[in-house]
Amino acid sequence: MSSKNSIVALAKETIAIESLAISKLADFIDEKFAEAVELIYKSSGRVIITGIGKSAIIANKIVATLNSTGTPSVFMHAADAIHGDLGLILDDDIVICISKSGNTPEIKVLIPILKNAGNTLIAITGNQKSVLAEQADYVFNSYVEKEACPINLAPTTSTTAQLVIGDALAVCLLELRGFTKDDFAKYHPGGALGKKLFLKVSDLLVHNEIPQVNPDASIKKVIIEISEKRKGVTAVTTANKIVGIITDGDLRRMLSETEDLSQLKAENIMSKNPICIPINSMAIEAMEMMDIHRISQLLVEDQGAYAGVIHIHDLIKEGII
Repeated sequence: MSSKNSIVALAKETIAIESLAISKLADFIDEKFAEAVELIYKSSGRVIITGIGKSAIIANKIVATLNSTGTPSVFMHAADAIHGDLGLILDDDIVICISKSGNTPEIKVLIPILKNAGNTLIAITGNQKSVLAEQADYVFNSYVEKEACPINLAPTTSTTAQLVIGDALAVCLLELRGFTKDDFAKYHPGGALGKKLFLKVSDLLVHNEIPQVNPDASIKKVIIEISEKRKGVTAVTTANKIVGIITDGDLRRMLSETEDLSQLKAENIMSKNPICIPINSMAIEAMEMMDIHRISQLLVEDQGAYAGVIHIHDLIKEGII
């Protein structure tokens, strides 16, 4: 059995081999790559990406990346293509075929069919003398010197190279489309990522209590308000305008420093000019403000009026943190 040291060494060697191979891919990017990217950008059709084996898995991932960044794409398994799935390819579609060798039997059968149909064919292959490379309209070279696999057989470095080329394609298309955060949010409405892009401070306030006291409120009133509203804080307001804030920490400091509480009012212990956030701000902005100022709560304003409190726990609950 291998020692822990040898396992660590092998893992590091794998990363080094793949890293070196990826760095060399930049030498293969040329004007033909740019021409193919522009062709896809200007096309009224979709991008159909096909492959077999591990290349098919990479094709699926590239399809997902393109779809999420504004380029309509569809995966078509090369084996299924020659057994009925060719019907999903439309006249204006551009086909990207991924194959390390470029000579896989299914790919060799598929190529003349695609050429006869008149679809533009882009190859991602490491073999520039293959049937695929020779027949494709554009070739994205994914050549690697060796696999990270110790016996140089299992697709490792080669599939990583294919994936990186797919990412380069997607990023170039994203830039050409002027893809923005708002566009990204439109394609990612679900999960924590979607919430970071869509969720607003106003959404966090829906079920929250709104703790507030007047400047002349007694300390007992302040303590009850903070306790009942369960946000660890209360705003101090006049005519619904924020004039200060009192936190649990303020109360603890007051108790440790003051013997007679009977004469104290909210205005005597509040912090003036508290940090506030507009109600229409994004929740992710609230998180960033809390992080910068090292605080757990933010008072919320709606056009200058006090609207409530959001707590760091609200952000955790929604998956923002």
